Amino acid sequence: MKITEFLKHNYRHFNAASLIDAAEGYKSHLDNGGKMMITLAGAMSTAELGISLAEMIRQDKVQIITCTGANLEEDVFNLVAHDYYERIPNYRELTPAQEQDLVERHMNRVTDTCIPEMEAMRRIENVILEEWVKADQAGESYFPHEFFYKILLSGKLEQYYQIDPKDSWLLEAAKKNLPIIVPGWEDSTLGNMFAGHVISGDVKNVHTVKTGIQYMIFLADWYTNTATDESTIGFFQIGGGIAGDFPICVVPMLHQDLQRDNVPLWGYFCQISDSTTSYGSYSGAVPNEKITWGKLGIDTPKYIIESDATIVAPLVFAIVLGQ
Repeated sequence: MKITEFLKHNYRHFNAASLIDAAEGYKSHLDNGGKMMITLAGAMSTAELGISLAEMIRQDKVQIITCTGANLEEDVFNLVAHDYYERIPNYRELTPAQEQDLVERHMNRVTDTCIPEMEAMRRIENVILEEWVKADQAGESYFPHEFFYKILLSGKLEQYYQIDPKDSWLLEAAKKNLPIIVPGWEDSTLGNMFAGHVISGDVKNVHTVKTGIQYMIFLADWYTNTATDESTIGFFQIGGGIAGDFPICVVPMLHQDLQRDNVPLWGYFCQISDSTTSYGSYSGAVPNEKITWGKLGIDTPKYIIESDATIVAPLVFAIVLGQ
């Protein structure tokens, strides 16, 4: 039995049914000529979402991605250092002394998975620093994801690959030169490293790496040139936070701040989240709240799947891919 057949036979109610509805809505949006943005919050790259997301990119099921700086870099960390990762199933039971042991071994824990600093982070730093310095000396500036595209497409990291490269979503995105938006990139390991190299003087110009404001300007142009009434842009949000809030705001900005009244609203919306609607939580806000902010319309297809994205997202992708 295909995955899709199994899901449609068993997933009939509650969040399970929402998963089916959202996936079918995703397919319909693409079939009707629409395009899709996927946003990645949390630690989805360390959860190895690339196994399914890379295939979505290959099959043109996503046209633009917004992600945190962590998701941008952690896909490459996994690509070059997978064999050095350690999984700790009993992470809930660790004592402070055991946590201290991990940091002394340079193992940075993300829930049940430890990322090895030397094999992952420092290995990438040495390669990307060359690109930062090269751009800095030439008086050039690039987006964070463009620097990653440079090092991936250069082949300098191939000798370190420890997973099948077809499971790296960022490598697939680089091959297609897929637009990526990375708001708040400075809140990431590589962002901290870049700041350190500016402070130490290795990089002279802090603007060598472009910022979130420049990302918003790029997104505004991309959205204006891409979205039409016949081909609207869908919004598939995994988690919450800046990865979702930053890009969805481009539409009200275009309407309210730039007075562009010919730009369509987002044409599809789905969020996978376990956040609740409390204390003003945007991540847990129901989609209808976004109508009041000029992001979604009354008739925009809207879905919420209240569950664990590490479980749900690959299943939605499987249906979209017809697996």
